[in-house]
Amino acid sequence: MSRLYPERPILAVSTAVFRDGKVLLGLRKNPPAARMFSLPGGVVELGEKIEDAALRELLEETGVRAQVIGMAGHVQIIDVDEAKKVRRHFVVVTFVALWNEGEGVPSDETPELAWVDPLQLGERPVTANLPQILANAAGIVAAHKQTQTARPRLH
Repeated sequence: MSRLYPERPILAVSTAVFRDGKVLLGLRKNPPAARMFSLPGGVVELGEKIEDAALRELLEETGVRAQVIGMAGHVQIIDVDEAKKVRRHFVVVTFVALWNEGEGVPSDETPELAWVDPLQLGERPVTANLPQILANAAGIVAAHKQTQTARPRLH
């Protein structure tokens, strides 16, 4: 199915991967949202679980490996042309993950990467719903850390 003027919405994923309180953002090269910072991600392939797609896209775009701990939400990207025809329609599910390895290496799709405070994005141009998704993701990470520290250790 074509990504331009698709017959139906396209399912995509992104990953908010956290390391030392920072989240990894990438500068998008291609539309939609070209030249804006967002989370690494891409389209789910036929027969692929969405969590697997999120981790695959993260690795392909950044060289980073991570472990999914939750879901931060979703966004719908609907772009209509001058004739009111749907040019693009993506449903993007965002996962929250904890960093395992990899420093983050720019790629053809994401020529610039940055580990940033998820609640203070500065002057970077970011995709429309990114601040809310990152706030949700940061809350999931904080709750996960509380759960991990509250568990009794077995010796």
